[in-house]
Amino acid sequence: MIAVIDYGRGNLFSLSQALQHLNTCYQVTNDPEDVARATQIILPGVGAFGDGMRELNRSGLVIPIQDAARRGVWILGICLGMQFLVDSSEEFGDHKGLGLIPGRTRKLSTNGFSRVPNVGWRWLHPKGNNFLSDLAPKTMAYFVHSFAVQTDFKESVLANIKFNDEDIPAVIRRDNVIGYQFHPEKSGPAGLELIQRFLRCSCEG
Repeated sequence: MIAVIDYGRGNLFSLSQALQHLNTCYQVTNDPEDVARATQIILPGVGAFGDGMRELNRSGLVIPIQDAARRGVWILGICLGMQFLVDSSEEFGDHKGLGLIPGRTRKLSTNGFSRVPNVGWRWLHPKGNNFLSDLAPKTMAYFVHSFAVQTDFKESVLANIKFNDEDIPAVIRRDNVIGYQFHPEKSGPAGLELIQRFLRCSCEG
């Protein structure tokens, strides 16, 4: 069972529509016991890091998510949900994340032509040999964010986008934990394909 985590900050309608389009069985839940039983977990997110993590803690979801990751359950974090996967964030203070992928969330650079927040369609640039390697050239995804993950573990970054002449992680992964900084549920056919690729990773192990 795929658990789509509801902590009051996710884009649940669009994500549900995408999963239904893919004929995928899922359950929207904020019950820690459902998360503990899940075979895959999707952690969506919109809004501020600190508020979101407080809601995850208040709902008792942090430890079940961390335990699931250690057991090898496949987890996908989307947008803010991707940022939760790393160690910490500097957004409006210093906040602790889930610590599933080494890194920290920092504000996007304002030194350049593009304005913050980064809103709109961006080309994905896959790196290395991974489950995105055969992605169609110039595949685009839809982004809405003011903060982005930074990590010294470059092997964790599977795809970038360019923003103000900087490489910004668009897809990160460590073992069974994957993050999409963009919104695949709002990225048309390409986004559906990227959700399907996560589900395929979950099935193939």
